[in-house]
Amino acid sequence: MPRKFIRRYLPSPQRLKEHQYLRIFGTLLGSPNLWHLNRRSVSGAVAVGLFWAFIPMPFQMVAAAATAIILRINLPIAVLMVWVSNPFTMPPLLYISYLVGSWLLDTPPIPHFRMSMEWISRSMAVIWRPLYFGAVVCGLLAAGLGFFIVRLLWRLHLLAYLKQRGLRLPSLRRRKSEENKMEQ
Repeated sequence: MPRKFIRRYLPSPQRLKEHQYLRIFGTLLGSPNLWHLNRRSVSGAVAVGLFWAFIPMPFQMVAAAATAIILRINLPIAVLMVWVSNPFTMPPLLYISYLVGSWLLDTPPIPHFRMSMEWISRSMAVIWRPLYFGAVVCGLLAAGLGFFIVRLLWRLHLLAYLKQRGLRLPSLRRRKSEENKMEQ
């Protein structure tokens, strides 16, 4: 993936260090691994952010930041990916999570599911188990899918870049030379 493109849209390390909820991590935010843009770091950050985006809880960004610090992956991308769940997308994400959880736990879904705070607070005793189980399952699926898509896109970008430059990957170069030796 083009690093310049990604870097253009990421908040600066200083801005994240000064964020009121992320200040609790103090000196841990100084690790250079949290700011690297490489295939491992970006794909891991996308996975972490997508997982926490599905979990219905307050302070998802803090949970994503803590996970990014523990795993030493890109912190800004992990925090930004949490915003997949925003006020517009949260109702469908919660509903899908609830349906998946109901299906996996083999419990019949409540027939009159309404996305209002009043209904949710009244029904939480009944819906919490399928909702959270479904959220974890959907979060893991989204994280895995995001991880592999980023890895694939990064690899395809690298191959296109090397092809444009007339270069080959070292592994391909080695394989070609081995094939040539076998032919002789």
